[in-house]
Amino acid sequence: MRKLSELAKDSFGVIASVNGDSRFVSRITSIGLTPGCRVTVIKNEKRRPLLVYSRDTMIALNRNECDWIEVAEAV
Repeated sequence: MRKLSELAKDSFGVIASVNGDSRFVSRITSIGLTPGCRVTVIKNEKRRPLLVYSRDTMIALNRNECDWIEVAEAV
């Protein structure tokens, strides 16, 4: 398992788990990032928000929040 923030640009992953406090988990799952969901990393630059594409939606995530989302790298 890897943190979402560790995936490189243009790589794919499948969300394995969402950790953190209940408010964070509720917010992330409400935008569609749930375990089993496939994500594509669009932008991953240091000190910038992570930009991912999932379920026909572009989502910008705070880098600290990405550390709470574990993914399995997909092909």
